Amino acid sequence: MKQVPLGPTGLQVSQLCLGSMGFGWTASPNDSFAVMDAFVEAGGTFIDTADIYSRWIPGHKGGEAEEIIGRWMKERGNRARIVIATKVRGQMWDGPGGEGLSRAHIVRAAEDSLRRLQVETIDLYQCHWPDEAVPPDETLRALEELLAAGKVRFIGASNYQLPALREALAISAKHNLPRFATLQPHHNLVHRKEWEEGLQATCIAENIGVIPYSPLAGGFLTGKYVRGGERVASQRSGGVRQYFTPDGWSALDALREVADARKTTCAAVALAWQLAQPGITAPIVGANSPAQLGDQLPALSLTLSTTEMGRLDAASQPFLTNGSSHQGS
Repeated sequence: MKQVPLGPTGLQVSQLCLGSMGFGWTASPNDSFAVMDAFVEAGGTFIDTADIYSRWIPGHKGGEAEEIIGRWMKERGNRARIVIATKVRGQMWDGPGGEGLSRAHIVRAAEDSLRRLQVETIDLYQCHWPDEAVPPDETLRALEELLAAGKVRFIGASNYQLPALREALAISAKHNLPRFATLQPHHNLVHRKEWEEGLQATCIAENIGVIPYSPLAGGFLTGKYVRGGERVASQRSGGVRQYFTPDGWSALDALREVADARKTTCAAVALAWQLAQPGITAPIVGANSPAQLGDQLPALSLTLSTTEMGRLDAASQPFLTNGSSHQGS
């Protein structure tokens, strides 16, 4: 797997980043270990998580994914070869400061993540989404403390729309505070508008590393869903229904055409399309098994032709023009 620069950080990371939202949820700890082993065997070095994974599950308290990753790195003895990214913002305890991007929450949450991951330093610490109740300079000053203490190497943002990103960058420049080195936007063939019509140009101009999440649209772009077929196939498939529209099926038809012609998977083509977009550093992929990961890895050796890119661009144009699919099925 090719190693690429992560924005201005000086870090080299694998061209695919392994997401861990399903660890301890849709993937058992043993299965999660197997996926990470397969990822590293393929040359992967970049793993993304968040402290809230998977607090939404009854009986979970959050931090389950971080704990699994921490145990895996400890058992494998490979911490030095892994770039680990995690996120802060969601509710992790009851009472004052239990969630958000205040200094109080960030400082405590970072210590908890360090403990669960069993590391001394988090390579990339990201604000999971903005907190309108906290001044951005308070958030950046708290992150500056963590950087100065050596508990965090670099900082990034996730789910920041263009106005929030620009505001944060301006405050960093004005007050000589650390600036976000990376952005984690939502982007794929059927979710294009917010990245391509604003964030993309800014990230390129500001040399911000971009690690988009949901590059396969929650599994829709793997091709496992068919028009008129079974619509609920996994614990995570609820959000996929939004793509069961005429525009969604048309985009998927084009994806299948290219994949069939290339004798590869829909997942590989969808990722190859995204990797070809200007400004993209490393899409965040997820898998519950090594086999699922294996369906995605061919993207790394797949270069789409101008004609193939044009076919996919045209078929997914409604998701750039309108920002969402038309209703229907």
